[in-house]
Order: sequence, then C-alpha cells, then structure tokens
Amino acid sequence: MTVIGFHFKKMSVEKKKPATGKINVNNNITMLEVKEANINMGTTKQKGVEFSFHFKTRYQPDIASIDLEGAIVYLGKDAKVKECLEQWKKEKKLPNDVLEEVYNTVLAKCNIQALILGRDMGLPAHIPMPKVTSK
Repeated sequence: MTVIGFHFKKMSVEKKKPATGKINVNNNITMLEVKEANINMGTTKQKGVEFSFHFKTRYQPDIASIDLEGAIVYLGKDAKVKECLEQWKKEKKLPNDVLEEVYNTVLAKCNIQALILGRDMGLPAHIPMPKVTSK
C-alpha cells in the first residue's frame, strides 16, 4: 500500500498552567474510522482506504494537552483494500503490516505538528530531542 494523501481535520492545544516541576508526557493514537476511498487517477478509478485518526499528547499533572485529528488515504491492491475494510468492520482491527505503516505515518506527521504547536504555547518538547555533549 502507498500513502497518497494526509490531512489534518482538527488541531487543538490547551495550556492550563505553566510547565514546571516533574512533567510526564503521554502520547496516544486512536483509529476512529476506516472506510473505502474511491480515487480518480485520470480516467481510471482505483480503490483505496481512508484511515481517520486522533493523536493526543497529555502533559501531566494536568498541565496541557494537544489533540490532532486527521486522515490518511492509501492506495493498494484490491485484495488488500478489501482485507482492511472487512477486518475493520468485523473486529475494529487492521492487518499488522497496514497498521504499522499507518501508525508510522501518523507519528511522523503528528509529532512534528505537535512540536510546533507545543513550542508556540511554551511547552517542553513531548518527545526526546537530540543533544550534543562535550567530553
């Protein structure tokens, strides 16, 4: 399967109090919906899958939150598209190979956006940043 589209539907940041002291940061991805996407490629129509997600970051104890919702559109072989749609409909699960690719795409896009939003709100980075140390 190949990613052919990604977009955000909603972005929300709330800072309740200054980020001081010991801070725990939790990140989570929730798959909200998986549905068929009909993709027009010139005169040809192909089937794909649209995965709607919710990415959330929580700064604890009750300091701040970042919520991002969006969707990824994948293009794939008909058999793989059918497998994804059927497995989601029956079990609310996805094949492991698809789940890995979807989550990695969500993490790559959302972590960058959350860093930008957090920076603008004066929050510490929610993921470890590279550091240089001298010896």
